[in-house]
Amino acid sequence: MRDFDHSPVLLHAVVDALRPTAGGRYLDGTLGGAGHASAVLAACAPDGMLVGIDRDPNAIEAATNRLADCTDRFVPLRGCMGDMGEIAARWAPFDGLLMDLGVSSPQLDRAERGFSFQKDGPVDMRMDPDSGESASEMLARLDLSALSRILRNYGQEPRARRIARAILEGRPWSSTTALADCVERASGYHGSRTHPATRTFQALRIAVNDELGELERALDAALQLVRPGGHIAVISFHSLEDRMVKRHFRTAAGKHTARDAYGHPIVAPTGRLVHPKGITGKQADPNNPRARSARLRVLQII
Repeated sequence: MRDFDHSPVLLHAVVDALRPTAGGRYLDGTLGGAGHASAVLAACAPDGMLVGIDRDPNAIEAATNRLADCTDRFVPLRGCMGDMGEIAARWAPFDGLLMDLGVSSPQLDRAERGFSFQKDGPVDMRMDPDSGESASEMLARLDLSALSRILRNYGQEPRARRIARAILEGRPWSSTTALADCVERASGYHGSRTHPATRTFQALRIAVNDELGELERALDAALQLVRPGGHIAVISFHSLEDRMVKRHFRTAAGKHTARDAYGHPIVAPTGRLVHPKGITGKQADPNNPRARSARLRVLQII
């Protein structure tokens, strides 16, 4: 499946962060087309291994084909990153763990997946096309209050209520371009650098896939899966994700825990911030358009 080929975001920064070595064990919680996984496996040759998790069956197929020469060192598993604590437990502890929170290019580019309004397709947006509720089905049951809250909280859309009202009045939805046109008309935005439906589509995608809930569970699990001295690397693409990663990492590093009268953390830190402000795509991957909004944060388990 060559449609999963793309330039992985912050590839060299990720490899530097995970520090793969021969004999090590690594976990990629968002396998995608195995761009990062391939580089990690190359760096931990000849006997290092990697477990890769993805809920998209197309990604699992693409990664398996790409890493066909590493079948003895690569374990592909279908599932959600939020369940990695159970899915990958038998191979723990890991020396490094990666999560790339971006939507894969093939998911955006393939109209039938319904993620993008650039090409017409069904209003689906599921990362696992075989289970769960599609965006169209979700929109069919939501009321004005619930949809406004989704657009405001997940899309940071300041005109959430007026857009939500227009969407609900236009139900049912079967076309991504028709939905985008509706949002554009209702929003009243003119001359903006990005399409007026960008925030709305982001919000719907996050809600359909429970992305923030999955991330919360995955971050909790990651702290238990990586051995002392190992590293957790997370690439985020918008402020909602990045704030969550930052909060978890700072808490693990003892920055947000309660302190005693002497200023010492009551709960001993379990991690160390490697890059306190993170590494941005503009800094480390300036020639990759997909990296423009990316930020990599790294925590070392202690």
